[in-house]
Amino acid sequence: MHIWSRRKFLGSSAATGLALGLNATSPAFLRRQLLAGDPDGNTKLVFIFQRGGNDGINTCIPYGDSEYNTTHRPTLYIPEGSSFDLGNNFAGLHPRMGPMMTVYNSQELTGVDGPGNLAVVHRVGYSGHSQSHFDSQQYWENGHPGEPNFNEGMMYRQVERKLDPRDNALSAAAISGSQMVSLRGRISLPALRDPESYKFDGDPEVVRKFLGAEPTTAQGGDGWGLLGLYGGPRDFPGKRYRDLVYGTGRALGDSMRIVQEAVAQGPYRPENGATYADNSFGEKMMTAAMLLKRTPVRILGVNLGGWDTHTNQGGAMGGHGNLLYRVACGFESLYLDLQEQWENLILVTMTEFGRTSKENGSMGTDHANACVMFVAGGRIRGGVYNCDSTTWADGDMFSRRDRYLERRTDYRKVFEMILANLFGNTRQDTEHVIPTYAAAAAENPSDFEDLPLFI
Repeated sequence: MHIWSRRKFLGSSAATGLALGLNATSPAFLRRQLLAGDPDGNTKLVFIFQRGGNDGINTCIPYGDSEYNTTHRPTLYIPEGSSFDLGNNFAGLHPRMGPMMTVYNSQELTGVDGPGNLAVVHRVGYSGHSQSHFDSQQYWENGHPGEPNFNEGMMYRQVERKLDPRDNALSAAAISGSQMVSLRGRISLPALRDPESYKFDGDPEVVRKFLGAEPTTAQGGDGWGLLGLYGGPRDFPGKRYRDLVYGTGRALGDSMRIVQEAVAQGPYRPENGATYADNSFGEKMMTAAMLLKRTPVRILGVNLGGWDTHTNQGGAMGGHGNLLYRVACGFESLYLDLQEQWENLILVTMTEFGRTSKENGSMGTDHANACVMFVAGGRIRGGVYNCDSTTWADGDMFSRRDRYLERRTDYRKVFEMILANLFGNTRQDTEHVIPTYAAAAAENPSDFEDLPLFI
């Protein structure tokens, strides 16, 4: 067994976060304040970062725009009959995303039975959109466009504000080998690639004794092992960062105990006919389901890379379609497997930017602006947003610098709505979680108009 020093605890435990905002002057905001709240503490969020910049135009395809054609996309063009009809006489879903229709379908939307719990939100971005992978990923995760060196995450601030990580060491986690910026902050939150290996090495009984137990009273002297040490009296109380050092050690031990108790329940078996793909993303989705069922976790973050499709992107088939298929399978699997939690669960995707409206010379697409987000859950009003005849004029594919699709909705608005409806965020909560929100909304009010995403 490896015994770690306090310094190593700090270096090995990860922390991150993500936060969102709200328009305090809108009627919809006022309604949310009357309805908001999480009285039973059961609401949960899974966010998926599509790293590399997803081509939104071939994800939710704007057939109603005559500029979507073989002239601009000679190898990437997808004929309308090949895609999935989204029911608004304007847009289609990429043909590899069939599993996503399990969540999207409803009699009202497509004439097919289904829950109608998937929102496809097109034309999402932010003012002054960066085309740098590093910068734009930072902005989506830290909620602070223009500050690439700001490493505290929005989701972290949400956890800190509303979910009290000092009482629940597994209030949030990244299913990742390293912590996501979204969940990084002063209080450490876990990052775990594999739950079974999220533990100290050695014999389970020896490890259990090493972890020990917290004292029966705050900072009391009757605890033992790691938890007793870091939950007990503080040595050198005047030292700077003393509370942080003790809090990190305690959080690490607590989160390990929670995860290992979940693992000890035995092999995970999906329910309701759900199956998870035999690949790394499928394994992450199954891990998410296991943690959501067996632990008190409230927010989970997952990465899926490979979206930087400069060359040989593929139209109906190819690498881009393969990635979209993985996302669609993940949504379908979680929907089926987590039926008992579906009313209190939100799944959301994010990506740093969309891609150029015109295909490049390497049969791919380059960095651009607005992108597509998927939002699903039992409280979601399904449908297509910002991609219909009332929100998308002919030629809008080239509405930004004659090369890109211009945004209509700021990503912070989407997350504000999610957090307000899921966790009951108030205006004051938003000011903490996403301090850039109010200024951005005042500067570009049309980017922050409410969307009817929630039932």
